[in-house]
Amino acid sequence: MPRRGGLPAPAAARRPPPLLLLRLLLLAAPLQPGRGLNLCTSGSATSCEECLLIHPKCAWCSKEEFGSTKSITSRCDFLQNLIANGCAGAIENPSSSINVVKNIPLSSKGSGQTHLYVTQITPQKVALNLRPGDRTSFRVQVRQVEDYPVDLYYLMDLSLSMNDDLDNIRNLGTKLAEEMRKLTSNFRLGFGSFVDKNISPFSYTAPRYQNNPCIGYKLFPSCVPSFGFRHLLSLTDKVDRFNEEVQKQKVSRNRDAPEGGFDAILQAAVCKEKIGWRKEASHLLVFTTDDVPHIALDGKLGGLVQPHDGQCHLNEANEYSASSQLDYPSLALLGEKLAENNIHLIFAVTKSHYVLYKNFTALIPGTTVEILHKDSKNIIELIVKAYNSIRSKVELTVWDSPEDIGLTFTATCQDGLSYPGLRKCGDLKIGDTVSFEVAVEARSCPAEDVSHAFTIKPAGFRDTLEVAVTYNCLCGCTSHAAPASGKCSGNGTYACGLCECDAGYLGAKCECEEGASGDMHHAMCREAEGKPLCSGRGECSCNQCLCYESEFGNIYGPFCECDDFSCARYKGVLCSGHGECHCGECKCHAGYIGDNCNCSTETDSCVSSDGQMCSGRGTCVCGKCQCTEPGAFGETCEKCPTCPGVCSTKRDCIECKLFNSGRLADNQTCQKHCKDEIITTVDVLETDDPNAILCAYPVNNCVMKFTYSELASGKSNLTVLKEPACSSAPSAVTIVLAVIGSVVLIGIILLGLWKLLVTIHDRREFDRFQSERSRARYEMASNPLYRKPISTHNVEFTFNKLNKSYNGTVD
Repeated sequence: MPRRGGLPAPAAARRPPPLLLLRLLLLAAPLQPGRGLNLCTSGSATSCEECLLIHPKCAWCSKEEFGSTKSITSRCDFLQNLIANGCAGAIENPSSSINVVKNIPLSSKGSGQTHLYVTQITPQKVALNLRPGDRTSFRVQVRQVEDYPVDLYYLMDLSLSMNDDLDNIRNLGTKLAEEMRKLTSNFRLGFGSFVDKNISPFSYTAPRYQNNPCIGYKLFPSCVPSFGFRHLLSLTDKVDRFNEEVQKQKVSRNRDAPEGGFDAILQAAVCKEKIGWRKEASHLLVFTTDDVPHIALDGKLGGLVQPHDGQCHLNEANEYSASSQLDYPSLALLGEKLAENNIHLIFAVTKSHYVLYKNFTALIPGTTVEILHKDSKNIIELIVKAYNSIRSKVELTVWDSPEDIGLTFTATCQDGLSYPGLRKCGDLKIGDTVSFEVAVEARSCPAEDVSHAFTIKPAGFRDTLEVAVTYNCLCGCTSHAAPASGKCSGNGTYACGLCECDAGYLGAKCECEEGASGDMHHAMCREAEGKPLCSGRGECSCNQCLCYESEFGNIYGPFCECDDFSCARYKGVLCSGHGECHCGECKCHAGYIGDNCNCSTETDSCVSSDGQMCSGRGTCVCGKCQCTEPGAFGETCEKCPTCPGVCSTKRDCIECKLFNSGRLADNQTCQKHCKDEIITTVDVLETDDPNAILCAYPVNNCVMKFTYSELASGKSNLTVLKEPACSSAPSAVTIVLAVIGSVVLIGIILLGLWKLLVTIHDRREFDRFQSERSRARYEMASNPLYRKPISTHNVEFTFNKLNKSYNGTVD
C-alpha cells in the first residue's frame, strides 16, 4: 500500500479519531479559528478525505508548496486560516446541497374529475448530496384538502354479547351515509365481521356445538357456528346493500372472553383488492367490540406456533382461511400494515375497555379510540367525531431511514409558532396548511460509494415525499492523482499536495528508503524504545522530527516532546498567569509557588484591621485566610458571632461611634476598626431573632444591652438601646414583709402536711380493727358469757329388775 510522504510507516497507518469522538469534543471546545482548540488541526488528518470527516467547517489545502520548511503546517484547517496561510485557489471544501426534483402545488379540493391528481404534500421528491456533519434542511407543506374521498370499512364483533348492538345498526348504512356526505361527496361503505378462531380453547369444538355453539345456553339457545373473520361487503356507494348485509347477520358464541379482532383488522388492511380500498381515498377502518382482543402468542394456547406472515388469506368464500394455522398478529405487525395501506383505525369500544385500547393507540400510529355505548346507539356520532379528529391533525412519519442519517423536525402550525423537535400539528380545519422544517445530517460516509433513500409520509395519507441521499465524501483533487510523480522522487503517487510513497520508501517526498537505514531513521526519531515517533506530535523525515504547528503554542524539542501550553492551569489560565510554561512545567514568577503558580507567598492581605494575622482566628495560606475558629468567616476571619469576646469587640465600636468614648475613641482608630458596623438605636430591644446574639455590659450601675448579627453584605448589624437599663433598690419594709409572709406560709404548709399524715394513720388503724372483727367466728348463743348457770341433761336407758322391764329417765 502506498504511504503518505510526510509520514513513516507506523504513522501512515493511523486513522483519524472516530467521528463520534470528534462530535463529543465539539461540545466542550470552541471552533472559531484562533480561539482555543482548533479541531481541524488537532484531528491529525493524513488525507483530504479524512479531513472532511473531522468537521463540516474543516477544509484541505492541495497546494504543493505550503507551510514552513522547519515545521509542518496542517493542510487540514479552517477555510480562513488556509487562505491566510497562502492557499487561496487550491482548497477542497465541499458542502451539502439539496435539489427539489418534483414539486407539484397543493390541491384545494379532493373530489371531482381530477381527484386522481390530488396533492396533499409538497414537494414530492427531493435529492440530497450530504457532506458528513454538514446539516442541510428543506421545508415540507401538508394540507388536508376539502371534499376528500372516504372509504369506510365497518368491522363488527358478532360474538353473543353484541346481539343488541346488531339490532341497532341494521339501518346504519343509510344514516351514516347521510352524515358523511355532509363532510364529503365521495363516500363508500363496506362491512365485515369476526368472532374468534374456531379451535379450542377459544371456541366450543365438541361435535354437539359444531352447528350451534349456543346449545344449552338458556338465554340464547340458537346461534351460528364460530368463525375467525368474514368479509361480507366490499366498499360501495350503495348503502342499501350495507343494510341488507347487516340484516342477514346473526351472532355466534366463543368460549373465552377475548375476541379474534386483530386477525380481522389485519385481513381488512392487506386484502386491498377484495375490500376495495381506493388509492385516492382516505381509508377508515371502524372496529367495534365490547371485549379485549387476543394478541400475538395467545395462539400457543391452541397449538399455533407459526407467527402471522402479514399476508392476505381470504378464500373464495371471503373467509379467513388461516385462522387455525397462524397465530394472532402482533401490535407491531398491525401498525406496519395499517401504515403501508394508509388506513386510519378507529377503535369503537365500551367504556370498561377504553383505557386498554387507548394504550394501543400509543403503539399503533394513526389510530384513535372512542367510547361505544353498550347497544351501539351512538355509533354514527362516534364515527363522525373520530373522522373529524383524524382530519384535524397531521403527523409526519419516516419510512426506511438509513442508520447513518440524522433527522430533526420543526413544526410550524396554524398559530404561526415554531415547535422544534415536533412533527405533528393539531386543532386544524379542513383546508388548513401546515409546514415542517426537516433538517438532514449524514453522520458518516458509507463504506462504499452507495446512495440511500427514505420516505416522509403523513400518517394515514397516500401522499409521500421521497428523499434520495448521496454522500459527498471524496475530494476533487483525488481524481488528479499522479503515480510515480517526480514530485515524489519517482517513488510515490502525488495527490492533493502530498506524496503517497510506494512500499519501501518514506519521507516527505519519498526520498528515503526503508530497510536497515529506514530503521535507523525511525530510531533517531524516538525519544526511547517503545515511544511513538516524534512523540506523536510530528513527522519523522528521514532522521529528524518536524513538529506539528499548534494554535495553542509552540511544540519543540528533538523529539517534539516539549511545548509551552501543556502546563497546569488555574481557572483556565495557564500557570495562573503568574508563571511561564516550559516543557510541561510551570516556572513561577517571584512571589508565587505551586504546580500552577496560584499560591501567593505574600501575607499582607491576611492582616486584619486590628493588626493580627487573620484576626487570630485562622492561618494565612497562599495569601488568603483559612479560618480555623468555629463560626469565624470573612476575608481576615474578622466575622465571628459565636466566638468568645465578640461582645466586648462590638462594645468598643458602640462606645466610640455613639458616645465617642472607650479605647478606640482615645486612639483615634474608631473609623478604621468599625467601618463595617451598622449601628441602630431603639427604645425596646427585640431578642427573638435566632440569628442575633444578645450582649450586655455595665454602665454606672446600669446595664447597656445590644444585639449583634451579620448581614449578607458582610457588614455587622448592631441594634442598641437608647438608654441603659437601670433598676431601683428594693425598700426594707418590703423585704421584712416578704420574709414574714414566707415564714407564715411555710408554717401553714407544714401544719397541713401533719394533719394529713395523722388522718391517714387513723384511717388505716380503723380499717385494721374492722378487718379483725369480721374474722371472729363466735355467735351470741355459743359465747360463754351468755350461758345460764344451770344445765339439764336427759339420759334414756332400759334395765331388768325382777324380770321386769322398765323404761325411764333419770335427772
